[in-house]
Amino acid sequence: MLTEILSQNANDAFARYGLAMEYSNAGEIEKALEEFGKLLGSNPDYTAGYFMAAQTLAKSGREDEAKKMLGDGIASAKRTGNGHALSEMEGMLAELS
Repeated sequence: MLTEILSQNANDAFARYGLAMEYSNAGEIEKALEEFGKLLGSNPDYTAGYFMAAQTLAKSGREDEAKKMLGDGIASAKRTGNGHALSEMEGMLAELS
């Protein structure tokens, strides 16, 4: 269903995020990261995308990439005034450091 929505509107942020999460939950890390990349490329302030991409990276042992993703996500959270996401990402970054 998500791929059908995306075939009609490739920039549908909610569907792109959902597809990335489905891949991540299924352990298809590269596909998930590809979808997160597409999401954030067309929706750079979709703050949750950074956090979940960072979690996906960290779970696969790619901590340096996760830290970079968190840095980008923290900047997005500050731009959009999303204090909750900012707090979560700062906490995760502290755990990875």
